Amino acid sequence: MAMLFDPFRELDRVAANLLDARQGPRLMPIDLYRDGDHYILNADLPGIDPGSVDVDVDGQVLTIRAERTPRSQEGVKWLAHERPSGSFLRQLNLGEGIATDNISANYNNGVLSVMIPVSERAKPRKVEITSNGASTPVEIEQGQQQ
Repeated sequence: MAMLFDPFRELDRVAANLLDARQGPRLMPIDLYRDGDHYILNADLPGIDPGSVDVDVDGQVLTIRAERTPRSQEGVKWLAHERPSGSFLRQLNLGEGIATDNISANYNNGVLSVMIPVSERAKPRKVEITSNGASTPVEIEQGQQQ
């Protein structure tokens, strides 16, 4: 099977690499969802050395940094080189209601999973309402007005 040289594709690739270098760190694709009392963030970081992955919480800002070092081998002639190398960065504002002290992370098969627990004060709780001396427990979510 012969590979055809497409000068426009090559020009697009070179331009994208130049633009990426000027824009600084690249973003990493993420999925974020809530599962019960935790938010789960999954970030795709294939080919990243786990030692280069850094997860920080500063106040209510979660920062994920990672580094993919370019593979350089002498005498190698690249036919395609589309996987980006360099720094990857993602920052998320956690907002209120997160137990930032209990955030944990796991890196497995190129996916970084960050478990972000909801704080106790943000969880639904029972509020007892009394009427003429009788009490009835009512569930009210914090921040929700009835």
